[in-house]
Amino acid sequence: MRLTWAQPEDLLPHELMQSAAEGKEISDIVSRWESAGGDAKPTVSGASPIPASAELRDLARDLLDELDARPAAPAPSEPDEWEDIAARLPPAPALTAAPSSSMLAERVHGAWTGRAAGCLLGKPVEKIPREGIEEILRSTGRWPLDRWFTAAGLPEDIAARWPWNRRSAPTSLEENISGMPEDDDLNYALLALSLLEEHGRSFRSDDVAQLWLDALPAGRVFTAERAAYRNILDARPVPETARHRNPFREWIGALIRSDVFGWTTPGNPREAARLAWVDARLSHTRNGIYGAMWAAALTSASMVCDTVDEVLAAATSVVPAGSRLAAAIRLGREAGRSGDTSEPAVRSALDGIHRAYGDLHWVHVLNNAAVIAYALQAGRGDFTASVAIAVTAGWDTDSAGATVGSVVGALNGVDGIGPRWVAPIDGRIATSLPGGEQRIDVLVARTLALAESR
Repeated sequence: MRLTWAQPEDLLPHELMQSAAEGKEISDIVSRWESAGGDAKPTVSGASPIPASAELRDLARDLLDELDARPAAPAPSEPDEWEDIAARLPPAPALTAAPSSSMLAERVHGAWTGRAAGCLLGKPVEKIPREGIEEILRSTGRWPLDRWFTAAGLPEDIAARWPWNRRSAPTSLEENISGMPEDDDLNYALLALSLLEEHGRSFRSDDVAQLWLDALPAGRVFTAERAAYRNILDARPVPETARHRNPFREWIGALIRSDVFGWTTPGNPREAARLAWVDARLSHTRNGIYGAMWAAALTSASMVCDTVDEVLAAATSVVPAGSRLAAAIRLGREAGRSGDTSEPAVRSALDGIHRAYGDLHWVHVLNNAAVIAYALQAGRGDFTASVAIAVTAGWDTDSAGATVGSVVGALNGVDGIGPRWVAPIDGRIATSLPGGEQRIDVLVARTLALAESR
């Protein structure tokens, strides 16, 4: 059995890359690993094609523990603790007062629907690089992207060269969509809703851990969450759950868990960010945490702001200015400042983002945050343009599409998203959590109840 994102020999190459980013000395570890026959280059899929021998696996465990024990270089501009983070933030922005109940309901409905639509658009091409996505779209007459992907008319050679995401294709192409299919990007939103309903805004990271054990199937967690889940089962305390044999601690997982913290804290991005921090520290550190805080602030601001510019400005205020995430967001925003969404302009901007972050794994937080910031900035509130950029950028297509769709969906409301995107979802979200399929209108009512109780 190949347990992706869990085997020591697969974790070690990713940990070498992460440790190097944290300023740890790794050269001796690389030498020992390669001398024993190990490959220090991380795999894209999460699992090496050939299982390691017992001896090599034992060595990987030992080397992972050695790396865990080595101190990272001092990083005063990238703290982990809330008090240290908050001390480095500018004054909280003064945003417009919360809208009327009817307006807030419209925005929450748009946010849930937009998150589902953006996620669903990106699902079939998750893991496929930019050039593959473009080739698929051109061959099916859908370039530039402005509607769902389809297999109709896709030549066999292109289908073989760029196979659809195996788990998603049966439920996420134009010809087979029937409601929002199960996806971790929506599972976590549902979990966050349950977390707040059970514990309120005083929940602890340990409460998040317990909820995972109670409701989240282990097979539906990936990367940092899978490592943290293993550490929870091993009774490791927070924040060790985020660090022990977890080389994915600055990847995108915590960012995709944060929308509900913003929706239920409209107009208060600082408090939304604090809630996201409590959740994120279970599995992430540094920029992985800031990504969650930023996403929560985006969604909080999207409940009250009128423009994407206002949303982005408010959300930037919760990210430590000297952090690598702040730099990624700045790069994305600058690339989209002109608002030019013509094909040459988008290609040029994405080329720049890929030059800056192309060495990172496709699920890292920095490259995907740059894409999210660019898609929002350039799209200027247009739903189709915004989610299309997020998906055709490559990398974590469904997660970037979900976050962008959430923000722009809130600003537009369901009517502004458009029937092309709304109708196939049919107001339904499937899930692998207890309770099964959920109705969006019910989720909206639950979200509003939490927002009004703040």
